[in-house]
Amino acid sequence: MARFWGRYVGVLFGAGDQLSALLRDPSGALECVAWSEKGLTIVASTAFEWLIKALRPPWRINSARLAQELHAVVTGTGALLIDGPTALEPGTIQPLPLERQALAVWTPADIARRSLWTSPDPHSAMKAIRSSIDEAVSGFASLPGALAAEVSGGLDSSIIASSLVRQKPDGQRLRINAYGSTPESDERAHVAILGQSLGFKPLSLPHVTGRMTPDWLAAMAGDFRPGLNGLDHPQDVAWARHVVDGGASALMTGKGGDSILFQAATTDVFTDLWKSRGWRALGHPDLAELAAGNEISIWSMIRTAVRYSAAGQTPPRRAHPILSPLTEPFVGHPWLQDLDAFGPSKAFHIAGVADSVSHHGPSVLSRAVDVRHPLCSQPVVEACLALPTALLTAGGRDRGLARQAFRDGLPDTIVNRRSKGEMTRIYGRLIVDNLDILRPWLIDGRLAALGLIDRATAETELTPEALIWRGQHSVILGIAALEGWTRLWEDRLGRPA
Repeated sequence: MARFWGRYVGVLFGAGDQLSALLRDPSGALECVAWSEKGLTIVASTAFEWLIKALRPPWRINSARLAQELHAVVTGTGALLIDGPTALEPGTIQPLPLERQALAVWTPADIARRSLWTSPDPHSAMKAIRSSIDEAVSGFASLPGALAAEVSGGLDSSIIASSLVRQKPDGQRLRINAYGSTPESDERAHVAILGQSLGFKPLSLPHVTGRMTPDWLAAMAGDFRPGLNGLDHPQDVAWARHVVDGGASALMTGKGGDSILFQAATTDVFTDLWKSRGWRALGHPDLAELAAGNEISIWSMIRTAVRYSAAGQTPPRRAHPILSPLTEPFVGHPWLQDLDAFGPSKAFHIAGVADSVSHHGPSVLSRAVDVRHPLCSQPVVEACLALPTALLTAGGRDRGLARQAFRDGLPDTIVNRRSKGEMTRIYGRLIVDNLDILRPWLIDGRLAALGLIDRATAETELTPEALIWRGQHSVILGIAALEGWTRLWEDRLGRPA
């Protein structure tokens, strides 16, 4: 499996050419859902409406699981919100019949355990991360279809652009950049510097916003999972049009870098070191930089590390006042169970890997062109998981090892940059400007009818004043997407008992 990576579902046939098992690739790039219907075993990556209407399977939405999903941060994989079909986890073999127990042959925790007993020297670590990214970029660039590349001006997409230029210098029809209407969301200056350094002229276009409608909110609701990857609907529509008009049929991105290359250069990195080395952690070469970057003293980091206990470590969960309390204990993603062997930083890294699967989710863009995410591919994920977070944050910097590994091929302004493009104000404005749609969508919607949203609290929280004070705009958009998914699937299947 380590030598054979990509976007695939494996099918194993047994005696008499009978289907005997399914395998989903570890990156989770391709959904795999199976069910038995009228003597047939059906395997699909998309919930085609014509197929559901033709078969009329006796499925129902699981309200308890839907409640868990509302409180979950990691939602790209895991059990479906529908009783009936079986969803394979990435890296899992599912024997047939489907009632048999699935076997996990690959998990992030299995790979991350290598970081507990080995810590290569920085040069070897840089070589590993660079070669894995180059392998992924080369593999995706060699696939059929004219290629466009997304260049945001940030580190991750710049690394992909650098690798592409070295390996496929004439292989891209288009380098495309979206800039927002606020200063912090406009990265054209950084993109121009990158283009000048790598020898390309980027096409920069304004980020598109639009009036929110129920059709928009339901646009990505028809698949097996809520369409959280398609929430920026007007931009997705415009982006797909620009890529196609530019003569490309595929788009390569830098998505996933924050999680995989590891952005979280927090004091938890030192806690991981303390957990594995004790007092020897004080010899960490980036100790002072890590403390300074977090505006904390070294003694405070030591105190936090000494007091840390992995016992009872709970998976991350979403919190918002409009969500009704869970009536059952929060379960969380299966990949985030039993992580007590790891410190908090590596556990957070594993959670980021689990969350990165959501980048492969359907959207208007992914339905128009082949969207490729090399930083979410198996070679890169495995290379990074196998390294301690103290190495990944070399120099006390977020994605520090990746910065050093690609320093020779990128402008210093990109490598040394400490700011990030930020779209928070734009999405905040989107929600406030469309409260006349969002308020009835949620307050009078199906989630509220099921008791999963507190109507009284939503009345006070879904106001401009409360949103300015609390923020959490992405949470509101995620809840709105789940509402759209619930409405559409209830229309297909009937309401839960």
